[in-house]
Amino acid sequence: MADPSAATKGDATQDGLSQLARSILPHILNLYNCKANAADFDVYASNATFEDPLMRANGVPQIKSAFYSIPKVFSEGRISDDYSVVEEPENGEIRIDNVQHYKFLGRQIDMPSLIKLKVENGKVISHQDLWHKQPLKSRDTVKLPLVGRLAESVRRGNMMITHLLMGCGKDPATAA
Repeated sequence: MADPSAATKGDATQDGLSQLARSILPHILNLYNCKANAADFDVYASNATFEDPLMRANGVPQIKSAFYSIPKVFSEGRISDDYSVVEEPENGEIRIDNVQHYKFLGRQIDMPSLIKLKVENGKVISHQDLWHKQPLKSRDTVKLPLVGRLAESVRRGNMMITHLLMGCGKDPATAA
């Protein structure tokens, strides 16, 4: 296996990353830093998936709903500046080790996270956000598959509700 390329501290040391990873990274950071716009979702394939412990999005419109909802729920949201990036070009994976900072009802929440991106043909096809760097609960990762199926169903249900509340993935109107 080839040595993975690595970068740390944001823009300062992205020299080891491929041009593709360097072009995707700013868009992913915009999503988490509550600065998302329509162009940031162009990095995704039309059939891409996004999954975190709360929801599973299928397709770009649902991914838009998931990320456009962050500033609606949290008064602040951002990734710390000391994230690190590891790229494994041979298997199309980019991993972003980070700490996400949110403010909810006046309370600061700092959450370690591992963002895993799977890239094919220049587009993200899978985006997982592993909170506390733990695998997502599913029928394959828990001892009792029924509990895993329930977790999967809850994530899909949360996404459907979020998608409806966020206008089914419509981009927000920009100020003129």
